[in-house]
Amino acid sequence: QVALVESGGGSVQAGGSLRLSCTTPEVSGYDFTVDCLAWFRQTSGPKREPLAVYSTKFSSDYYGESAEGRFALSQDTAAKNTWYLQMNKLRPEDSGTYYCAADFSGGTPCSGGLGHNWEYRVWGQGTQVTVSS
Repeated sequence: QVALVESGGGSVQAGGSLRLSCTTPEVSGYDFTVDCLAWFRQTSGPKREPLAVYSTKFSSDYYGESAEGRFALSQDTAAKNTWYLQMNKLRPEDSGTYYCAADFSGGTPCSGGLGHNWEYRVWGQGTQVTVSS
């Protein structure tokens, strides 16, 4: 079963920064080309809020309102299967569980924007972020 691996969560004071990492699988003989790489978070309740997504097909990125201007999604220049979410100016309301998700099937979820959580079939296990005031 394909899964993503996240890391980098932790506790930080308001105004601080964290960088989350997401590693997509590399299995010999299988092509796991990322078409969309997205970050979501779950703060309260079951809904996962889309924060940022990168479309490799269109070389475009999209950010949600909560992330715009503070968060940045990037890909490691050397390890192409590693993606980051740099989070700056963190606020207590940013606390929650952060997930990365990927599409390997043509890029439909991110073809025109952030997409929705139900459009992504491959997820990481989540990493906890706590921002204290």
